[in-house]
Amino acid sequence: QVLLVESGGGLVQAGDSLRLSCADSGRTFGRYSMGWIRQAPGKEREVVAAINWSGTSTQYADSVKGRFTISRDNAKNMVYLQMNSLKPEDTAVYYCAASTVSSELMSTMTYPYRGQGARVTVSS
Repeated sequence: QVLLVESGGGLVQAGDSLRLSCADSGRTFGRYSMGWIRQAPGKEREVVAAINWSGTSTQYADSVKGRFTISRDNAKNMVYLQMNSLKPEDTAVYYCAASTVSSELMSTMTYPYRGQGARVTVSS
């Protein structure tokens, strides 16, 4: 069973940094690929970052590449999204997501498990 809970959202100014955290209370966290999906107002959901089960491979959307970093700590059942140089267009609800597959990690369809979301608002 997968139960994902995000934390760390908030209101920041453009150029600031923010770190989102996601905790999984399940027993098989280390078997899942993890991703961060965001939903901005009026826009489709997109996967902004993904990481494989071991943490050895990461992928990023072009819109966040070089600014966001995904990481995980399997010993703590945690996944993180470090967001630097935030822009107003990063404003969205960010969802932690899990998948049992290791391919197509940049597709929202890959993730059957999602948390409740953390709201990030970036003011200009």
